[in-house]
Amino acid sequence: MTIAAILEARDAHIISVNPEATVREVVALLAAQRIGAVPVVEDGRVIGILSERDIIRGLAGEGPALLDRAAGEVMTSPVISVEPGLEPLEGLTLMTRQRVRHLPVMAGEAMIGFVSIGDLVKARIEAIEREAEAMRVYIQTA
Repeated sequence: MTIAAILEARDAHIISVNPEATVREVVALLAAQRIGAVPVVEDGRVIGILSERDIIRGLAGEGPALLDRAAGEVMTSPVISVEPGLEPLEGLTLMTRQRVRHLPVMAGEAMIGFVSIGDLVKARIEAIEREAEAMRVYIQTA
């Protein structure tokens, strides 16, 4: 299984924001969509990611004034991304090493998806369950 297969199995719509969006607008979007991060896109290019973690750190340092700042000022950049052919376990390893929870999926310069650690963990668990079931069937028929 690859990250491309994960993307194929779900809604292809990518929620993103532009760098001029206020943090307040992004907070409302995150809450409404029940997501933890959004890519920040300018002229079709992913220039950063704004996550709940970025917002919490900013609020701790600046207080409520952060909510009126632009997403482009608060986002994490440069972006760590993956290619669609990567296996979920490799993506999880990258997330662990880089201490990130969301990755844009890039085909060249184009973002074709956005995955979270939850997406990759779910895919990994499903793969393990399929392997275990195949082993049970093999043992029963042997």
